[in-house]
Amino acid sequence: MTTTTLDRRLDRRLDRTLAVYRTEAVHELLKLLRIPVFAISTIAFPVMFYVIFGLTFGERTAGGVGVTTYMLATYGAFGVIGAALFGFGVSVATERGQGWMRLKRVSPMPPLAYFVAKVVMSTAVAAIIVLALSLLAVTVGGVRLPVTEWGTLALVLVAGALPFSAMGLACGYLVGPNSAPAVLNLVYLPMAFASGLWIPISQLPSVVQVAAPFLPPYHFAQLSLGTFGASEGGSPLVHVGALALFTAGFLAVAAWGFRRDEGRTYG
Repeated sequence: MTTTTLDRRLDRRLDRTLAVYRTEAVHELLKLLRIPVFAISTIAFPVMFYVIFGLTFGERTAGGVGVTTYMLATYGAFGVIGAALFGFGVSVATERGQGWMRLKRVSPMPPLAYFVAKVVMSTAVAAIIVLALSLLAVTVGGVRLPVTEWGTLALVLVAGALPFSAMGLACGYLVGPNSAPAVLNLVYLPMAFASGLWIPISQLPSVVQVAAPFLPPYHFAQLSLGTFGASEGGSPLVHVGALALFTAGFLAVAAWGFRRDEGRTYG
């Protein structure tokens, strides 16, 4: 066999593998966008909250900037976290309960394609939320930022889907399909409030301000606010390091849950 023939075979195998990953990711996104409850709760809620709390109090300031600018970052973080937690956590829990994972295992699809597709879905929905909020902020809220700050803010917000996808994956392996939405809401909403995503962290009770650094959304919000100089504490490296630690912890929990399911099914 010549080197050229071997290279062609490797290229064809790589093309087929990438096609599987691409197809799985596209259908994962279409599946969730066709579920009205997911689209409304995940995409419309942060936009609605931004209108109510951001645009309504637009004449006020927070963190040294206008409220419309400040809450573009915090409600952007709120929306991205929701997309990752519910898009990942609820769907994994539901598909585990339906036996969908066993069907995937007997298909020729690489197991990793299933998880990569959900990460792609989370980041794509996060990008839609950030785009919707940005358009609203510019056209109605009068938010004006340098292009570099817009780009950095959007990049930080969309990248924030990764640690919370890990958190959603861990939850998806810890809870059942019926309890997943309730459990995630019990985690998501108090965590968002205590991390300063709805109200600036400096305006929350002192006990909440002390607890906030132990919550991953706090570090995500401060990173986002820091892109235009409105961070209320900590250096960007500390926030990145904290999110990396949280991500590693959630992935470890998810890996344990995956192995537990595998043991119950095939062990």
